[in-house]
Amino acid sequence: MAVLRFFILVCLPFFIVASPRLKDIAKIEGVRGNQLIGYGIVVGLNGTGDGGSSFFTVKSVSNMLEAFGIKVDPKQVKVKNSAAVIVTADLPPFAGVGTTLDVTVSSIGDAKSLQGGTLVLTPLRGPDGQVYAVAQGPLTVGGYSFQTSAGDSVTQNHPTVGYISGGAIVERAINFDITQRQSVRIYLNKPDFTTASRVQKIINDNFGKDIAVAFDSGTVDVDLAKVSVTSPQAFVNLLARLENLPIDTGSSAVIVVNERTGTVIVSEDVKVSKVAIAHGNISVIVKSTSTVSQPNPLGEGNTEVIENTELTTAEEKRTLNEIGGDIPLSELIKGLNSLGVTPRDLVSIFSALKKAGALKAELVIM
Repeated sequence: MAVLRFFILVCLPFFIVASPRLKDIAKIEGVRGNQLIGYGIVVGLNGTGDGGSSFFTVKSVSNMLEAFGIKVDPKQVKVKNSAAVIVTADLPPFAGVGTTLDVTVSSIGDAKSLQGGTLVLTPLRGPDGQVYAVAQGPLTVGGYSFQTSAGDSVTQNHPTVGYISGGAIVERAINFDITQRQSVRIYLNKPDFTTASRVQKIINDNFGKDIAVAFDSGTVDVDLAKVSVTSPQAFVNLLARLENLPIDTGSSAVIVVNERTGTVIVSEDVKVSKVAIAHGNISVIVKSTSTVSQPNPLGEGNTEVIENTELTTAEEKRTLNEIGGDIPLSELIKGLNSLGVTPRDLVSIFSALKKAGALKAELVIM
């Protein structure tokens, strides 16, 4: 008989923290990273590389050897110590030539593990097809996979994805001079008209001029022509001043329920109108027991094992519980816990409260 238990995790904001800075809730247009990707070969594996069915690995190894002046027949190349991989990295904004990047190396063939392998020089390209960095070096793999000759195997974590810290070197910088711009556009990470209006006000109040205009719920334009900026250093200082402005974003009433993991997160502003809730659990228990049926000493028949199955159902009786009335979060949690609810029950309860119009929050079910 198996028993499945759920655990409830509720995050309560017991401490009041300082208002977030503008840099915590928004991004400046153009100040962003770029994704890079490349195809490469990992060598030096201990027989855990791609098999012969990965024809692209065989062809890649053959071409690599030919680049070194060694001509071989692809049919004679064995690649069990090599693996074809995809290499990815993020090129941060304003990264100069010579900057090192962390790279992730992922197998695309049928390799069993990349443990102990070394990535061969791999060009990393941007969406425009240009090479911006090259990657090479030994891999760090957070797992392992072993298999015996008898066919027994053991695997820990995910051994077909590796990581190289500082494994790529930037060879081409992205030309973007933000100090020559006469205006900047700020994008809110989470569009909200109230927050956009507050950003506009705090910027204008801080600079003493109407330099900021909220364009929509997610965009605020800042006119730098109205501010005296005489040098690139002054421009950088101005942007640093903008980034560190405290913004009162307020908070949204949201409930997030993940039924699979048993996680429930309730924000501080969740309110429930006064309602009565009756919560009853129906339990179904299937219990199997084994008995041995043996014939008489002189009788005919065989000894057999008989499975006896017993089915029991029960419904837990509960009375109506009064809860709500625009109460604070702590009282809401206390009331729900008194019902002995699980995350699965919470999905039903919150959904019913939402339909009844008593739940004053956004309900997100994952």
